[in-house]
Amino acid sequence: MVIVAGHLLVDPEEREAYLAGCSGVVQRARCAEGCLDFSIAADLVDAGRISVFERWASRAAVEAFRGSGPGDEQSAAVRAASVAEYDVSAARSLT
Repeated sequence: MVIVAGHLLVDPEEREAYLAGCSGVVQRARCAEGCLDFSIAADLVDAGRISVFERWASRAAVEAFRGSGPGDEQSAAVRAASVAEYDVSAARSLT
């Protein structure tokens, strides 16, 4: 399993427009082969921060989807980012 997690920073006044522009990416990801979870969401405390969380069945699934990410306009709105991929060998349910 592969987890992609982190955050993006955008200008606070542009965050809602950025997130609205991501709805198609989220829908495509959730329908993609090997996608177990995919979320891009507004941070509850920082008006310019967007949280990113993805969970994929395999590295191949992540790579197959990567071309469907944000377009040039959305990428230009990102002022900074801290997002990483994690290879997971085991998981424990907390529910």
